[in-house]
Amino acid sequence: MGRNELVNRLASQVGSRNMAIGLLIKRGDLKPDGKTFTPQGVRKNAMTASERAIVRAKKSSGHNASEYRYSKETNRATLKQF
Repeated sequence: MGRNELVNRLASQVGSRNMAIGLLIKRGDLKPDGKTFTPQGVRKNAMTASERAIVRAKKSSGHNASEYRYSKETNRATLKQF
């Protein structure tokens, strides 16, 4: 799944569309109506899974985005080995 698939991707990960919508509302990515993205949600929805994983990793470590590689199997970004 690529861009503009945030709800569908999360639903496939948690097993339920309703649960995915609830999580996105709780995190502030969807408005309480469950249909409209917040500004933060619009930005995340425009990203691919790999871009979101790299942003998560970058946020916690402080490294540059170019220092990471993405694994489809684990949906995680890890530092490249130099």
